[in-house]
This record gives sequence, C-alpha cells and structure tokens, in this order.
Amino acid sequence: MRFSLRLNNDLPLADYVALARAAEDAGFDQFWVSHDLFLRSSPVILAAVAQATRRIEIGTCILNPYSMHPSEIAMTAATLDELSGGRFNLGLGAGAAEFLKWVRIERDRPLAATRAAILQIRAVLDGERAPDWEPEAYLRFGERPTARRIPIYLAAMSPRMLRLAGELADGALPLLFPPEHYTTVAPLIAEGAAAAGRDMDAFDLVACIWCSIADNHADAERVLRDKIAYYGHALSPLIWDRLGVRQEDFRPIEHALMTERDRDRARALVNERMLRIGIVGTAGDLLPRLQQLAAQGARHLSFGPPLGPDPRAAVEAIGRTIIPALRNAIR
Repeated sequence: MRFSLRLNNDLPLADYVALARAAEDAGFDQFWVSHDLFLRSSPVILAAVAQATRRIEIGTCILNPYSMHPSEIAMTAATLDELSGGRFNLGLGAGAAEFLKWVRIERDRPLAATRAAILQIRAVLDGERAPDWEPEAYLRFGERPTARRIPIYLAAMSPRMLRLAGELADGALPLLFPPEHYTTVAPLIAEGAAAAGRDMDAFDLVACIWCSIADNHADAERVLRDKIAYYGHALSPLIWDRLGVRQEDFRPIEHALMTERDRDRARALVNERMLRIGIVGTAGDLLPRLQQLAAQGARHLSFGPPLGPDPRAAVEAIGRTIIPALRNAIR
C-alpha cells in the first residue's frame, strides 16, 4: 500500500518544505504539487522540497502541453530528477479549459495533444527521436539524459483520457469525487491497457481524494467549501454526473469568487451535493471509506486539498491513524 500527498500551489513556499518533511516523517511515499495558473510555480516549489528531503518522491500535478511546451516539460522533468537524486515523477495532463481561457489559450483537441506530448516527452527522456520533431530535438545531458526512466503519470477524468492513461502512461492521477468513483475509473484504465497489450501489474493507479481533517467539523467543512468554490466549475462531466450536479450550478459560485471576489458568498453557495466531492471529519472518520477503497483494489491512496484548516496537523493525523491501519490490513 502506498500513500501520497497532493497540494495546490497556493501556499507560501516555506510551507511546502515543512509539509514535505512532515509527510516524509509520517510515512508518505510521494509529494505532489499542482501547477495552476497565476499561483506559485510547482517546479520551483519541488526544487526546494527536493533539497529539504531525503526519501519521499516528488511530482507535478500537473503540467500541460498548452501553457508549457512538451520540450520544456521534458527539460524540467530531467532537471528535477537530477536534483532529487532520482525521486521525480512527471504528472502530465491536458489542463483545465476553464483556467486556460483566462489567458486565451484554446485547449484544442486535448486527447490528441496529450497523446502527442506523452510520446514526445517519453522519447526525449529516453534519449530517442521524438515524433514530429527535428533530429536536433534532444536533451544534451549526456549519453543518456536521465539515470532512470522517469515515470509519467496522466491526470485524467474523462473516459477517453482514462483509457489513454492505461495505454501509454506509467500511472494515473484520476480525481475520485466521491471516493467510490474508483469503481468507474479503474475499468476504463484497464480497457486502455488491454487494448495496447500492456500488463497492469506495474501500473500505479493513484486513488486521489479530497479531504479535510479536523476535530471541529465546521472548520473542516469551511476550507473544503473554499476548494470546491475555486475548482468545481473546472471538473469533468463524469464527476458532475456522479455528484448529481451540472457545471451551470457552479457558475454563480465562480462569479462570486472570481468576479466579485466575495469568498464568503462563494463559500455559502456550495451545496450539500457539491460537498460530496470530499470527505470531512477526523482521521478516524475517514478510515471506513478508505478501507472500502482498499477492499475495491486501491493500492495507492492520495490525500489532496484542502487537507484541513491546519494541513500539517492533518498530515500528522493521517500518519498516526490511517497509514498504519491500512498498511497493516493489506499485509
């Protein structure tokens, strides 16, 4: 059983170093940071984390081929793997059209663009000729660009992207809203792998959940509402359908937060169906649903934003309560 931590790139830089050290001490295996527009740069954050930790793997969740060219993604991946001593994982995806439109980037043909980016980045990292690029397009890091084969994880929420993950990627970062969505996601990834003749044994399917952990339920729910208000409108139809909501339901929230800049109003507009996106409570409250995920076959659980009103306390609580219980149960 593996465990990882996912953070948005909206915290002060020093917080990531402290949280990564706490996660390493708590027994987490991976530490992922998002790369959402107009927040902090995840490669810079991860560079700081790499130098402050010893064991924990680090990763981007996610870089996309629209706002960052695949050649630059390959450069970033190889450099961070070198800096971390072979601990870097590349989280890649098409990005959210709702956010890319802020800078007037059209997310044209996302499946084709993502497929091309995976093949190009993989080739360059492996020291091979990249499809559709000139012979001069290679990393000048030495005879072999990286000391190891850097894993590529695909962030996927739609059925076609999930199948692509099974076909080409080394792992997947599907967001499970609610956690029981795992039973929808896993077969789609397996379909893609089967079509490509790939063995799923080495594939890392990361069961990504949102959680908010605190002794005070109201405090935990408040910070979850903030995350839903910011990201809810950018999720996929597959997720909205599972929650019984529509994108239009999030538009008043988006307007209140992004246009009016009224966080209190946006938070108040998040309804009970939307709150099912995450799990709220103490670490002990979360355990039964996570045990259910493990029983369904999940072998990598990833805890994501907001974590709680005190993220470090949440990390430590997961380390005390959830990680030992699930690791012992799987043995």
